[in-house]
Amino acid sequence: MGRVGGKVAFITGAARGQGRSHAVRLAEEGADIIAVDLCRDIESIQYPMARPEDLEETARLVEKHGRKVVTAQADVRDAAQLRSALERGLAELGRLDIVVAQAGVAGMKGEPKLQAWSDVVDTNLVGTINAIQVALPHLGEGASIVATGSTAALMDVSKVDVPGKDPGGVAYVFSKRALSQYVHELATHIAPMGIRANVIHPTNCNTDMLQSEPMYRSFRPDLEHPTRADAEPAFGVQQAMPVPYIEPVDISNAVVFLASDEARYVTGMQMRVDAGGYLKWYDYHI
Repeated sequence: MGRVGGKVAFITGAARGQGRSHAVRLAEEGADIIAVDLCRDIESIQYPMARPEDLEETARLVEKHGRKVVTAQADVRDAAQLRSALERGLAELGRLDIVVAQAGVAGMKGEPKLQAWSDVVDTNLVGTINAIQVALPHLGEGASIVATGSTAALMDVSKVDVPGKDPGGVAYVFSKRALSQYVHELATHIAPMGIRANVIHPTNCNTDMLQSEPMYRSFRPDLEHPTRADAEPAFGVQQAMPVPYIEPVDISNAVVFLASDEARYVTGMQMRVDAGGYLKWYDYHI
């Protein structure tokens, strides 16, 4: 029996990156998975989204660990789509214990600029609220909600020189900060029911979002067409430890802890997995 053996996890943004990693780690520790992803592009976001075959690969990796998985293509911006996806999973798996609101986009260099702002906020903030709200009626004592924030949400961006100060980039920081406050307030109200809610704040994470042309341009504005090789040294500016980024599994390990009974009294927390990124900015800029 693993650390979350017998539990069922509902994960948004599960087709690749952190979401896939969370699904696989939770499956390794005994959970069955309801895996949801949009699996199509968002026009204003300037890097490709996951594809249906990515979600299929997540399912294959979960099943490799002997766990059940139900997949659905759904847009977190639409609560009705999420509710339908969750109900399909519940019909097959019978219960819900863990919610991982992972789905998110970065709008750096997004066009049209104000549409990028809206799409980022709708995905990262409204999508998180939608995922949690459709799940709450099915959660009982001992359940765990985990949302993905960002170390950037903990910084005063008016005082620090962070990449991506265009509308889509600023919307990313705003949305992550707002969802963190939402989860904090929610945790207070659901604690009497024995349900926990926490936020994990990653720094740069080695996913398709980070390894993308608009992100390279945000970190290396001095170059017209920066490559990954150009940008990776600049990624290190975010962390105090000497690394350009962390890996998805580093976040997934924190997800497993917060989802497990090991964290049965941990709620309302803003957990940083950031290689000291917050400390670096706090010490030098705040």
